[in-house]
Amino acid sequence: MEVSERLQKVMTEMRYVPHAAARHLASRKTRVVGLLLNNLHNDFFVPLLNGVEAVVRQKGYNLIIATYHANIRNETQPPIGPHNTDGMLVFSDGLMDNDLIALNSLGFPMVLVHRTPPADAPIPSVTVENIEITKQLIEHLIRVHGRSRILFLRGPIHQEDSARRELGYRRALEENGIPYDEGLVLNGEFERNVSYAELNRFIENGGKGKFDAVFTGDDDAAIGVLRSLQAHGIRVPEEVAVVGFDDLGFAPFLNPPLTTVRAPTEAVGRIATEKLFSLLENDFSDGVVILPTEIVYRRSCGCAQATYS
Repeated sequence: MEVSERLQKVMTEMRYVPHAAARHLASRKTRVVGLLLNNLHNDFFVPLLNGVEAVVRQKGYNLIIATYHANIRNETQPPIGPHNTDGMLVFSDGLMDNDLIALNSLGFPMVLVHRTPPADAPIPSVTVENIEITKQLIEHLIRVHGRSRILFLRGPIHQEDSARRELGYRRALEENGIPYDEGLVLNGEFERNVSYAELNRFIENGGKGKFDAVFTGDDDAAIGVLRSLQAHGIRVPEEVAVVGFDDLGFAPFLNPPLTTVRAPTEAVGRIATEKLFSLLENDFSDGVVILPTEIVYRRSCGCAQATYS
């Protein structure tokens, strides 16, 4: 089957609407690249977009950013892809595995961001180390601050970052002789409003006093957690320690300043985009890049560190 026929078949299966650019199948040059996200709801995406946009601008291309919920793919079509871009970055669960496999089989240039590729599609990807650093963060609460009833606000159920942070959380408990308690795991969705509502519900349903620390899953959720604890008169860190993940720009300015994991989010965007342009320029770009992370200790966990470090 010719490439153009295969492309049309995949586009039909994925409900792509033909675009003028798709008619130029021989070159498929639009000088446009895409970034497909599942949402744009929190501050996490600012440094990521900064990294992406810097490379796109340097290369003289245009950037299309779109959100798409893969779990409702039967109702709506992906807004970007082969029909209007030369290649694209796919964040987290922006596309289902079968869609990624289909597009990869066509040779459509893609790089995955904050997720690893499906087994049947060796697509380049860039992410951060989640498991070991989360284990170290939870062990800090246990060994340094004596916390043992650590509540966890997990992120979206299908996101790889969320699953790996939960794995690190569970390993830390297991290796320190603390039984895993499903009752101390709430769905925070990596969003402040959801985390605020979930923790409120937990506390108001008899949860107050049942936990002495919270791993918020990410920094955006930490905003909701701190607000909920304050509303219920629970002192941080004296009664409950709080830690996050990402080290977003607001983290040192929260009250108290947030102990968190510093993730190189801007570098993820930049490196992923550089890998995409390597594909567009017919250079080899393969494999999974996992960037290192580190813990930043501030007062929310109980450490007496500098407030604005």
